[in-house]
Amino acid sequence: MAKPLDLLLVNPGGRDKIYQHLGDDLTAIEPPLWCLLIAGHALDRGHSVEIIDSEALNMGTESLAAEVKARAPRLVGMVVFGHQPSASTQQMAAAGAACSAIKAAVPDQPILIVGGHVSALPERTLTEEEVDFACNGEGPATFDKLLKVLGEDEADFSSVEGLVWNDGDTIRNNPAAPLISDMDGDLHGNAWHLLPMERYRAHNWQCFGNLDARQPYASIYTSLGCPFRCSFCCINAPFGTNRYRMRSPAAVVAEVDNLYREYGVKTFKIIDEMFVLNDRHVTEICEGLAEKPYASELNFWAYARIDTVKPERLDLLRRAGMRWLALGIESGSAHVRDGAEKSFGQDDIREIVRLIQRAGISVIGNYIFGLPDDDLDTMRETLDLAKELNCEFANFYSAMAYPGSPLYTMAVDKGWDLPETWSGYSQHSYDCRPLPTEKIAAADVLEFRDNAFHEYFAAKRYLDMATQKFGIDTRRHIEEMSEARLKRALLNDARPS
Repeated sequence: MAKPLDLLLVNPGGRDKIYQHLGDDLTAIEPPLWCLLIAGHALDRGHSVEIIDSEALNMGTESLAAEVKARAPRLVGMVVFGHQPSASTQQMAAAGAACSAIKAAVPDQPILIVGGHVSALPERTLTEEEVDFACNGEGPATFDKLLKVLGEDEADFSSVEGLVWNDGDTIRNNPAAPLISDMDGDLHGNAWHLLPMERYRAHNWQCFGNLDARQPYASIYTSLGCPFRCSFCCINAPFGTNRYRMRSPAAVVAEVDNLYREYGVKTFKIIDEMFVLNDRHVTEICEGLAEKPYASELNFWAYARIDTVKPERLDLLRRAGMRWLALGIESGSAHVRDGAEKSFGQDDIREIVRLIQRAGISVIGNYIFGLPDDDLDTMRETLDLAKELNCEFANFYSAMAYPGSPLYTMAVDKGWDLPETWSGYSQHSYDCRPLPTEKIAAADVLEFRDNAFHEYFAAKRYLDMATQKFGIDTRRHIEEMSEARLKRALLNDARPS
């Protein structure tokens, strides 16, 4: 008789609620990093593990529940980290529906839910969702210890670090497990064989000039956490404040090499919240990649900050296959940037963007409308700066009070209206509800953001630059992309028809 499956990890997906029609073709479908990290950790400790990536498989909740019932695991892990820190909360909509469907099909199925959102609101998550356990940390050690306890005659859940659970009528929140320090040995994530690798694809912009190169695709990590504390960011909710850990450069290069040779992956995302940060770390990784005979085939994108980019390293970054750097510019107003803990000047921004581009690396400018000090004039300054810089791509966001961020604490303290649903925290959802500021309403912020997107990508100067750099086919693709309008409940409710 076959041994029962110990752990079934689920990536909940929900692209339709998060992105509306954009999820059909434009957005990336990324491998679920934390499913890989938890799976590798559990496999190394003798547990049998499988992964269902319902996002990549485009699997509905009923099909997912039927699959869970058929596999009959001892424990289901609902992994709600998302592909960036802010994505955890918006994925809770799909995660909650998935847990409900599983419980309807298999009422006695134990479920442990984990993620950045869960760590920010552990007791609330346990109360609101149809789960047996929640996790108040990053997760791998909690899964391992819970699996061991579930096999005992009398389970002592109080011994499981990081576990949030019901003890009769009382919610118990156990002390968090220590963060894992051996990144290469205990958080290697070498469980790619458990994923549907043929299903993953890059964002459209990463392959401007060759849209057929979006697959195969993979995302990897070189560090966890972030030493900065931007007011709008919730990345440190599962790690604690200012906790930052790095893998060895040799392990990162080896993983890229394995993905290239085993799965033919040439298009990568470095999922780190801030890759271009520790100079020695970045240099050793890039030197290792640049030495590979296939380095010229690689297409990486990664995050950086204006104040962490070293001009003397840009040539090495490009030789290592870094084709895109995403910069958190956030605002065109120095006053607003200071309030968001971003202390660099306009001239710094202009200089770094141009130096990156001269090195043959494209730039994604990330901008936020509706930060606490914003008004219509400062938001216009931000859009004007974006158009002046004319980066190869731009992301326009509305300020959101993500659970686990300083903005969330501020919003709760001030009694500001927050989204009524978790999908309302998605930048692109129908029910998106950004923060108001002291001077402008949430609907005004959202309307400005949506109009800014279309103004930027329809601008002749931008389209001419894109044509010159990426070709006429990419220009047509961008023009088609910019014509599609998102539907917004907030604007429909707030504006006359």
